[in-house]
Amino acid sequence: MKRLSVRWFWIAPTCLVAAMLSAQAQRLGTIDFPTSGPPAAQASFIRGVLLLHSFEYQDAARAFREAQGIDPGFALAYWGEALTYTHPLWDEQDVNAARASLLRLGPTRETRRAQAPTPRERAYLDAVEILYGDGPKARRDTAYSRAMERLVARFPADREAQVFYAASLLGLSQGVRNIPTYLKAAAIVAPVFRDNPDHPGAAHLLIHCYDDPVHAPLGLAAARAYAKIAPDAAHAHHMTTHIFVALGMWDEVVSQNELASGRDPATWAPDHYTQWLGYGYLEQGRYREALRHLERMRENVDQGRRGRAVLAQMRAEYVVNTEQWDSPSLQWNIDLSGVRARDAAVDAFVAGLAALKGGDRAAAGRFLADLAAITRNRAPVAAGQERDQVPAILEKELQALLRQAEGAAGDAVALMRQATALEDAMPMEFGPPADVKPAHELFGEILLQAGRPQEAQREFARELQLAPKRALSLRGLGRATAAAGDATTAARSYAELRAIWHRADPDRPELAEAARFLAARP
Repeated sequence: MKRLSVRWFWIAPTCLVAAMLSAQAQRLGTIDFPTSGPPAAQASFIRGVLLLHSFEYQDAARAFREAQGIDPGFALAYWGEALTYTHPLWDEQDVNAARASLLRLGPTRETRRAQAPTPRERAYLDAVEILYGDGPKARRDTAYSRAMERLVARFPADREAQVFYAASLLGLSQGVRNIPTYLKAAAIVAPVFRDNPDHPGAAHLLIHCYDDPVHAPLGLAAARAYAKIAPDAAHAHHMTTHIFVALGMWDEVVSQNELASGRDPATWAPDHYTQWLGYGYLEQGRYREALRHLERMRENVDQGRRGRAVLAQMRAEYVVNTEQWDSPSLQWNIDLSGVRARDAAVDAFVAGLAALKGGDRAAAGRFLADLAAITRNRAPVAAGQERDQVPAILEKELQALLRQAEGAAGDAVALMRQATALEDAMPMEFGPPADVKPAHELFGEILLQAGRPQEAQREFARELQLAPKRALSLRGLGRATAAAGDATTAARSYAELRAIWHRADPDRPELAEAARFLAARP
């Protein structure tokens, strides 16, 4: 059957408007993506693209398949479904599922291409064929990005092409942040966001481009807008907190991840959103709420995709940030067989740290041996992940703490210098600290205990550059500067801690400590 010409959009614009309004009834944002598909299929297609922009991949795939069901020859509906199987920011790709979706359009690349009636639609289809062609993933990702660059050059008015090209750039480093590339992508999508402030993909990618403490202020406008642009996309609520975490805006981190996690807390399970939510509670000083949240995650652990690994990470964050070294949660038996080396290392580190704080050096030594084995025996690191030094950092941290406990302060300091060097060499990451106890923060605590407050001050200040308004680092900076005689900085640090802890458990000793210091100021 002969396909409708792209001129349909100009002959019957009211049909296009109706299709777009129907597709956007879910409040997912607004885009302009004309195709040759019929109005009914176009509505589902637009919904799929909007969901794709918000990384709601499963729902997007369903919307594209709905469009295929309405018009089995609608080529871009298969393009869209295929694209849902690549998650560039997460370095994930299901090649087999993507190729299967394209095969439903036609058995060969040539027959599929013949289904696309316009040069622009053929260009989109050609690009996705490259993405799922032959060769290793990194090579295909690069070739796909170049194809999208050519598409943008050929159709400069196509805003969607620009957004998808920018997304392809973010995927080039295979999951590792590359600042120059991220800033290049930001320069591409910023004009799209300026011209269409309701564009979910432009706002979303701007947040990803800027979600580190150095560049986060540049992404604040997009972060404040994105959840309003696409309130029916859970990821849109969570994604705003990539900027909020980087700026230490803990109230917003909590409120947006509560929305992202769902209406009924009883159904929450350990996943990306609930982990960030738990970390937000901790940074607010709401330790009781954090414990209730952690216990709920244990009840629902089997409902999460990586439930056990995430639960173990959340437990580690709870123990480290509350300093509840005898927490009953440490007795939970969490099966971590088959998890990443990073996850296993965090779990062993926290167990060793708790044992050491409880006075059991022998147990801490055994956990240190476990950490060393994890570092030594970890599987070959995937391409692009060579700088993931979390297991090595945690091993040096626990070793330093043991040496300090044994009275070898010099060894402890030397080991912590190595740990901080490793941490500084890693790509800057967004979100809760991957190494659960940031090296500069721990180094500051070790130096402070060794009677070296001025050096400790530098370490806490460095950590607050990497993790703005992190509560334990603010507390540490207050203590270090007070001990060093810098009362002005100490007062500022304690005041900031009190400000971010305005919803904290009222009996927290840190609040009393801050109040005593500030009350003693002239």
